[in-house]
Amino acid sequence: MPIKVIIVDDHRLFREGLVNLLLDSNDIEIVAEAENGHDAITKSKEFKPDVVIMDIGMPVLNGVEATKLLLKELPDIKIIALSMHSDRQYIKGMLEAGASGYLFKNCTYNQLIEAVNSVNSGKIYLENEITEGLIHDYLHKEESIHDNTPNLTERELEILKLIAEGKSTREIGEILFISIKTVGTHKQNILVKLGLNTNTDLIKYALKKGIASL
Repeated sequence: MPIKVIIVDDHRLFREGLVNLLLDSNDIEIVAEAENGHDAITKSKEFKPDVVIMDIGMPVLNGVEATKLLLKELPDIKIIALSMHSDRQYIKGMLEAGASGYLFKNCTYNQLIEAVNSVNSGKIYLENEITEGLIHDYLHKEESIHDNTPNLTERELEILKLIAEGKSTREIGEILFISIKTVGTHKQNILVKLGLNTNTDLIKYALKKGIASL
């Protein structure tokens, strides 16, 4: 019995190309397409797929939020993120949301087929590059940063690092999938905890403590 799959991507040309590519597989049946996260949830309720191949950056509802909501309502569905984003925050966001796999859009046909079969059988599928990065992060879990900033939460450390890297409030919100208001609240808490006053102070602090580098 073929694996029922829904393709979710806001770029129609890419989506249709992926559908045509997967039609060559006898093990996979494309039951629907969706152009955003909200559409993905609607189609999934209707067609009950085994696997959803999900883009991340989409209008209306992004892939991370769609994954959270979809798995809350249909927990048996397996989700594979297929994205152009290699930033660790995107990977972390999708995996924490409940995705069973993460692939880059430059992956091979065989990798995609292997990923669909793997997650459908209950396994996690990550490209080697992603696995190596996650292992590195785990083994070097910024012990020194935590030692130097014992009062900051995990989220505050993420935001401090992004501020030091020159990201705007809007960019930080998009990377971490939180609102601009939430970013502002975290930033204010960081300033208070560290006894600092401005963005420049935060950047200098982060560079001095090794949280970010030039």
